[in-house]
Amino acid sequence: MTAHLRLFNSLTREVETFQPIHPGEARVYTCGPTVYNYPHIGNMRAYVFADVLGRTLSWKGYKLTHVINITDVGHLTDDADAGEDKMEKMAAERAQSIWDIAKHYTEAYWADVKALGIRQPAHWSVATDYIGDMLEFAKSIAPEHCYELDSGLYFDVSTVADYGRLARAKTDEGEGRIEAVEGKRNAADFAIWRKTPPDEKRQMEWDSPWGRGAPGWHLECSVMSGKLLGFPFDIHTGGIDHREIHHPNEIAQNQAFCHSNASGAKVWMHNNFLVERSGKMSKSAGEFLRLKLLTDKGYHPLAYRLMCLQAHYRSELEFSWEGLDAALTRLKRMVMAVEQMLAKLGDEEPVETPEGGWTELAIHGELDAILLPRLVEFDQAISDDLGTPLALTALEAVLAAKKADPRQRHALVAAMDAVLGLGLLDLTRSDLRVRPAKAEIAEADVDAALERRKTARADKDFATSDAIRDDLAAKGVEVMDGDPLGWEWKL
Repeated sequence: MTAHLRLFNSLTREVETFQPIHPGEARVYTCGPTVYNYPHIGNMRAYVFADVLGRTLSWKGYKLTHVINITDVGHLTDDADAGEDKMEKMAAERAQSIWDIAKHYTEAYWADVKALGIRQPAHWSVATDYIGDMLEFAKSIAPEHCYELDSGLYFDVSTVADYGRLARAKTDEGEGRIEAVEGKRNAADFAIWRKTPPDEKRQMEWDSPWGRGAPGWHLECSVMSGKLLGFPFDIHTGGIDHREIHHPNEIAQNQAFCHSNASGAKVWMHNNFLVERSGKMSKSAGEFLRLKLLTDKGYHPLAYRLMCLQAHYRSELEFSWEGLDAALTRLKRMVMAVEQMLAKLGDEEPVETPEGGWTELAIHGELDAILLPRLVEFDQAISDDLGTPLALTALEAVLAAKKADPRQRHALVAAMDAVLGLGLLDLTRSDLRVRPAKAEIAEADVDAALERRKTARADKDFATSDAIRDDLAAKGVEVMDGDPLGWEWKL
């Protein structure tokens, strides 16, 4: 029996059965990056989570429309609506065009998205493509909900009901840690439009009824989500840091625009932080913890994806190199099991992937009584607020079920992996052997040296065998004699 999909709604602080607004459809908006710098792997955890959510909605048979925005204007250096525009600041520091900055870091983000097996959304919405829509949105809410100061147009949070109910963190000083602006009515009021100061010139600025300037960061997401998904839509996702300021401000704007107490999205979902406790991976320490650093050290990006899946998205995830090693080893075991499964399939044709991809309903009809319980376990796990840790266990149980029908196993692994996104049917051992940036030896040379070492060991020439091993070690290659996985060596 198919389990009902239940998701934790940050707005109600309850796990709720998902009930789409439009029958058979799921409309999802994810707060995307501000493209002023490379994404940290903690940032990328939010997109792995959103990807699993989207894949799960597809698994449950919904027609998915997923939007992820690209913020290329308006996000200030303090998320609480204060400081300089992040994009303008980086452009000035680099003495580059802000458009070039945006292009470079957008492409870097997209490269990480691809490397982590994150599916392409229906829309990448770029903020500067929607300036006209932002102006119309702002004009529609300004008469009842906004006021003008010398620095711009501000939203009066007292004009909407239950401001900050998402964050539930109200204080006497207001909802967030917001820099005082002279003339603001309430500490939590936030900018809808920021005027360019008279003595400044921005690279990104537009004319508006409130003067030449740029939109506020919060305005962008309200406009793009409403424009592309329609109000109300089903699910809005983001990192837990957005729950305190950015998303409450979005909700306030949505209430004003819709002339109701509705939040714009029916369900608000947030992933917890990635925690790195050593303090050695900060930018100031010289090793910014981004995906490229992981691959430079010889880790496949999907090992990090698996690391994310091993923890529930609402739990803190502690990063360590030891933890990443363990995730990579687990991924290697899965790849080995898939290799053995494919060998057992032999010349048999695998079950064809259904048009539109695997769903729980589609795979259900392919299984007999041996594997059906594993499907039920997997579906119950992923349907229980995206329970990826237990879903992984169910997948591994299928990989271990060597007496089950090979075609059915293959189909069920493919279906489960369509949700988890590890690419198991395409990964090979050589894929997982990522060459570290500082490696001093080519893989072909390693293989050749190991062949010479095998010959020496067969001839009981242990002095030559040890010399070859020591030479490889000096070049950064660990010869893994006795490795239970049988992978022989690693860089």
